[in-house]
Amino acid sequence: MCDVTATNDLDLPPGVEATPLALLLLGRGSDPYSERGVECPGDLPSPADPTLVARARAAKEKLGDSVFILGHHYQRDEVIQFADVTGDSFKLAREAAARPDAPYIVFCGVHFMAESADILTAEHQQVILPDLAAGCSMADMATYDQVEECWDVLADAGVADVTVPVSYMNSSADIKAFTGRHNGTICTSSNAKRALEWAFEQGEKVLFMPDQHLGRNTAVLEMGFSLDDCVVYNPHKPNGGVTAEQLRAAKMILWRGHCSVHGRFDLASVEDVRNRIPGVNVLVHPECRHEVVTAADYVGSTEYIIKALDAAEPGSAWAIGTELNLVRRLAKAHPDKQIVFLDKTVCFCSTMNRIDLPHLVWALESLVDGTVVNRIQVDADTEKYAKQALDQMLALP
Repeated sequence: MCDVTATNDLDLPPGVEATPLALLLLGRGSDPYSERGVECPGDLPSPADPTLVARARAAKEKLGDSVFILGHHYQRDEVIQFADVTGDSFKLAREAAARPDAPYIVFCGVHFMAESADILTAEHQQVILPDLAAGCSMADMATYDQVEECWDVLADAGVADVTVPVSYMNSSADIKAFTGRHNGTICTSSNAKRALEWAFEQGEKVLFMPDQHLGRNTAVLEMGFSLDDCVVYNPHKPNGGVTAEQLRAAKMILWRGHCSVHGRFDLASVEDVRNRIPGVNVLVHPECRHEVVTAADYVGSTEYIIKALDAAEPGSAWAIGTELNLVRRLAKAHPDKQIVFLDKTVCFCSTMNRIDLPHLVWALESLVDGTVVNRIQVDADTEKYAKQALDQMLALP
């Protein structure tokens, strides 16, 4: 059961009922059974407080250049309005590192993003995540112990020595550190091809974590591999659910992980929108399933999607397969184009939506009072090897 907040005056999308599940997905409720230990340690302002915007503005003004606020593209508009910079996860982490004069970095995103910012920023800078419940289901699908066990399976199959780990940016600091220890690299959705090309220059196989779809789509659609060259390692099955022979034959060993938002889109969504809107351009994120990506007209990262809509012809129609907050923002920014969400069902990133105005106000006002809340700190050993993997990505040709 979900512990749901009051349902009055909620800004729900058209056709969405205020059910416990819908509210949980919108970040307006909580599931105490899945989120034990992540309660906010301070007193949050009421979400119905009409002075929240003024309070956030006043706190930010008092803090001045000492605070730098980062806002991921999937954040709510109420939070984005206070961001100094908006972008995808890696762009934001780099922006934080480029602001060494700001002692406080408030990261309006999810946990792995704040970890990356802490890794890339200077020691005197403190990274703050307004709500510790803002995690990432994809990143949580690969734990350090599971990946270590996977590596042992690869060693038993005789392929670990010729396998290079490539970890998606959407992974925990522990997984990034594992990748660095084993001389691999990190990738984003926009440079995954370059990362894989580099990896195959170093070894014969790639262990791609944690998003199987990005790995498969990049290898098959951009690099000429076949689906038969890919095998999926399931950490919840003995030996990953694959045989030693399958591991020896595979080129791409894909971790069984996915994005809970992009994984919702299916072929029926594409067919339905084409029937409803003749001539529509279907544009999806590469974290979508292979059958969705192959049925789309365009595929690209979050930044690619934004640029594609900026350059689109007035009057053109677009169905976008990515997080709903971003799609709604794009539709608002381009009233001369018909921009719709690919699926009829609400599809916010529930953990991104944890960062709301009350949490942001609480974090900023705490800083005004001299208290740093929800600081994200990566330990020195993990940081060392995670940074090694991140630096390798930055060095990619």
